[in-house]
Amino acid sequence: MNYVLGFDGGGTKTECALMDAAGTIVARSFSGPSNPSRVGVEAATREILKAAEICLAEAGIALNSVVALGAGLAGTGKPEMKEGMKASLTGVFPGVELNLFTDLEMALAAAGDGPVIVLVAGTGSAAIARDARGEIWRTGGYGPLHSDDGSAYDIGSRAVSKAMKEKEQRGTDSALGKRILKRLAFASWAELNERANLQPDSVFPRVFPVVAAAADEGDVEAREILVHAANALSSLVSAVAQHAGYGREEILIAKTGGTLGRSAFFDTQLDAGLSRALPHARIGGLRMSLAEAAARAAKK
Repeated sequence: MNYVLGFDGGGTKTECALMDAAGTIVARSFSGPSNPSRVGVEAATREILKAAEICLAEAGIALNSVVALGAGLAGTGKPEMKEGMKASLTGVFPGVELNLFTDLEMALAAAGDGPVIVLVAGTGSAAIARDARGEIWRTGGYGPLHSDDGSAYDIGSRAVSKAMKEKEQRGTDSALGKRILKRLAFASWAELNERANLQPDSVFPRVFPVVAAAADEGDVEAREILVHAANALSSLVSAVAQHAGYGREEILIAKTGGTLGRSAFFDTQLDAGLSRALPHARIGGLRMSLAEAAARAAKK
């Protein structure tokens, strides 16, 4: 039997879905980050292969039974990066037909046909809209230096900055600051700052779960940060909605990303912000995972 692998690769994790010839997902697995713009082509390829090996082992399938591969990868918007990833994957998946997409392309595919706005809220952030004619508008998704407002990276960065300023001004750590240092196992802000300067992706996204948990427990600082993030994400949706000409229509806003479902407070704030931006919109999720969408795209 011929099988197809689908991948959803981002700045924090990689999901793999194994699909059989009938279009049924027979196994799923996860590994580390595979956004090549953040971790490099070699590291991204390694995590994709790792996820594939776990998935195939779970299903008891040999790699030579895989005939096609679809991968929706964040950080592959530039042609040179996409080609670099394709060449690298060719080396570890010989003889397999490769289909590479951006994560936003797969987000639209996972949302189904027709007009839709997809909000991606993970390690990075972006919004993309498709109208009834199939025209597409997007904003965000260009990395932490130029975008990613409201993302896990952005939330973590703001939380660390706020906590460090609190320590400087008052001489003691805030409750949120103490939680961050303890959870990330840093002895001091100097140690955390040194690591963040060298490897920001290994620090800031990991702060998000700390902020999320603190907000649900009523921490005022954490809640302020998440309210700001929810408003920033809502602004991304509002921007693409204006370009697509959406206003009073009952358009679907499909949410996806690793920051969702981690904090009841954040989820509530985000939905409220989206409702303010587009009062007539329906707010929901994708019809399938991005990994499954990638597998189906490759199967076609």
